[in-house]
Amino acid sequence: MEYVELICHPTEGEHLADVLISLLAEAGFESFTENENGTISAFIQSPLYTPALTSRLSSDEFTEFLDSFHAEHIADQNWNAVWESQYDPVLINNRCMVRAPFHPQQAGVEFDIVIMPKMSFGTAHHETTKQMIQYLLSVEVTGKSLLDMGSGTAVLAILARMKGAFPVTAIDNDEWAYNNALENVQSNNFADIEVLLGDASLLEGKKYDIILANINRNILLNDIPAYRESLNPDGKLFMSGFYSEDLPLIEAKANETGLNIMSKRIENNWTAACFTL
Repeated sequence: MEYVELICHPTEGEHLADVLISLLAEAGFESFTENENGTISAFIQSPLYTPALTSRLSSDEFTEFLDSFHAEHIADQNWNAVWESQYDPVLINNRCMVRAPFHPQQAGVEFDIVIMPKMSFGTAHHETTKQMIQYLLSVEVTGKSLLDMGSGTAVLAILARMKGAFPVTAIDNDEWAYNNALENVQSNNFADIEVLLGDASLLEGKKYDIILANINRNILLNDIPAYRESLNPDGKLFMSGFYSEDLPLIEAKANETGLNIMSKRIENNWTAACFTL
């Protein structure tokens, strides 16, 4: 498969490069490298780099975070070898390892999750995914219904299922992430995880004991009412994908729906929080 490398010059400012990477991931880019000269290289399969995507990169959605960009086509190569050279396994709390199929299993790890490293988000390298995994490790989920909203690779859904949650649903509005999640639930032997392509509109009439939403501030602010409607009594809503300075906005919106903050985690200014009724 041939790829396009998009070389991006991010807007100067604290954390803006992280936001840009998040937006590019949502737009379909699979992997990223931060270069020594301050640029970011984002990679996408050539057929997916369309004129519509180029126009989107020049729209208001991106211009706040992206000064300029140019694309270079990359000849087909052994991408598994490239991924293997750039991707390391992640061990969280000495209990959960997220690794690629080409990494050996580590003895004594309680939860061993195999994820193909086709995208940077959902591989536990980013603080937000790590924080959500830490939350999952700290709560009892056995026998509880659980939703992984904005699931990406479905790593959170897979961990929840490993811990005994059932039924488990994973939803993402990106077709590439949806297909990758299907691949990952199968490879981890949890084909009973329901993987859906769509957004919060799919939640109408559905109820969960636990909802995980690792997305971004604006989508969270828009969808918190839908999460509230889908949360069972005494349920818990875990949200991440925003900065500590955004927490008051998230908390205020949650309070409007009757949800109250129970705890929070902050790492490198990235924040995760738990809410309940």
